[in-house]
Amino acid sequence: MRKTLSAAAWLFSIGVTIWTLLWITGWNSWFPAVQLYAFTPYALATAAVGVPIVLVRHRKQAVIAAVSTAVLAIGVLPRAIADGEPLPGGPQLRVASANLLVGEADPAAILTHVRDLDIDLLAVQEMTPAWLAAFERAGIGAVLPHRFVAPASLAEGSAVFSRHPISGGGSHLMALGWFQQVYCFVHVPGAAPVRVESAHAASPYNAEMVPYWEITLRREPSGSGILLGDFNATLDHGAFRAVLDRGWRDAASVVGAGFAPTWGPFNGDPVPPVAIDHVLVSAGIGVRDFAAYTVAGSDHRMIVSTVLLGLASGERRPNAVVRAVRREGWATP
Repeated sequence: MRKTLSAAAWLFSIGVTIWTLLWITGWNSWFPAVQLYAFTPYALATAAVGVPIVLVRHRKQAVIAAVSTAVLAIGVLPRAIADGEPLPGGPQLRVASANLLVGEADPAAILTHVRDLDIDLLAVQEMTPAWLAAFERAGIGAVLPHRFVAPASLAEGSAVFSRHPISGGGSHLMALGWFQQVYCFVHVPGAAPVRVESAHAASPYNAEMVPYWEITLRREPSGSGILLGDFNATLDHGAFRAVLDRGWRDAASVVGAGFAPTWGPFNGDPVPPVAIDHVLVSAGIGVRDFAAYTVAGSDHRMIVSTVLLGLASGERRPNAVVRAVRREGWATP
């Protein structure tokens, strides 16, 4: 029994150490690691509980596991701590993204969220022609009248709906003729035009799809504007952190909401919730908040973030008195 317990303690400490090393190096873009690493916060919690248990009889193994757990915690836990960055003085834009589960999400539920949460811009993925028609009948045109849409019969449909005028709309296929991403420039009064793209990376649901998952993430644009949608990746995937390294910041992590779950059991599947949908912003764009809301018919939650844009050229930031007056709802010349 002593030998069995000692072997189990070594297995635990070695497992935690390997997990941490693969997290640090980002070498987890292989099957099944790519799926397992989506649940790294749960692995960290398990390790934190296991260390004191092992410490009772196996100090050497416990020390090794404790060091690895501490290193992993240093990398993972900061996403729950707000950066406290100063916000720019430009206008605010309330953005949202929703994966529609190949058109299965309830259009009325999406529209209700758009209205209730005062959304200015909505990006959607997996949008079918039938879903778009139902969304139009529900009345999206009266709330977000500007759009660039690229519906499709399978999971590659994508769109951006906006309260403000848009220009330069287009789309591109990321891999395999699937995973279409719509992009455009949004013209918010008082701000320079901001580029927005509806992101949809391939899903690494089996070993054959993992290379395409990597390809789609590598093809995501470098940091300029707002990139939001379903990345099928968490901050614990090296391939997604490589996207961030190209000039993006994760809005949820900026405000300390990096663990807010966006996919998992929200459509009845017995899967622990994880954060694979993201709002990414480039330098010069501030983040005020981030939240996620369940949508009937979809396994993804709608993610919502309020971002602050930089002022347009020639614009001046209003002084404190003017800002206070505007907050009270009064107009200023």
